[in-house]
Amino acid sequence: MSKPRLFGISASRAIRAIWGIEETGIDYEQIAVSYGADSKAGDYLAVNPNGRIPALIDGDLQLFESMAINLYLAKRYGGALYPADADDEARAWQWSVWAISEIEPLQMQIVVQTLFTPEDKRNPAVIEAAAKSLQRPLKVLDAALQGRDWLVGAAFSVADLNVASVMYLLKAIRMGYAEHANVRRWADACYARPALTRALARP
Repeated sequence: MSKPRLFGISASRAIRAIWGIEETGIDYEQIAVSYGADSKAGDYLAVNPNGRIPALIDGDLQLFESMAINLYLAKRYGGALYPADADDEARAWQWSVWAISEIEPLQMQIVVQTLFTPEDKRNPAVIEAAAKSLQRPLKVLDAALQGRDWLVGAAFSVADLNVASVMYLLKAIRMGYAEHANVRRWADACYARPALTRALARP
């Protein structure tokens, strides 16, 4: 059986899946598709008809959406990265969905304004409102991490991977969360992982 093929580049939201596959330690092939024209080309649309990255091919399986890719990789190849019981599995799904529903939309408003909008056309009110609204989910995360190192179980898991990988964009735009001490402690531990270092060194 051929090794898994992961489509995407590290300088994009595909870093989530690249980090994820690096956590498993398996051998894989990275195809450096960007979020530009190459992700809209016909051969790539046959892999992901949405024209977005990342995407994964593993044997007969074709998969898109970074959270789904990471959940699959962790369950199939990740060993202890994936929860061993149904309750913790459900919690890992919960936190994965939570990250893309509660954090992602707000942080993307800031990302679009700060990274993709010319300075003279930026709307500071949008950035301010999104940053203020982010405090609510960050408080939820901070409370969940009170008295514990990781979101699910006693060790780093796919739940931490998925939430931290979504929140990595906050790090990219230098938006801190110093007022949320548990989040800061947890995020520092997640971002210190060797698998992320290897992922960031990828194309």
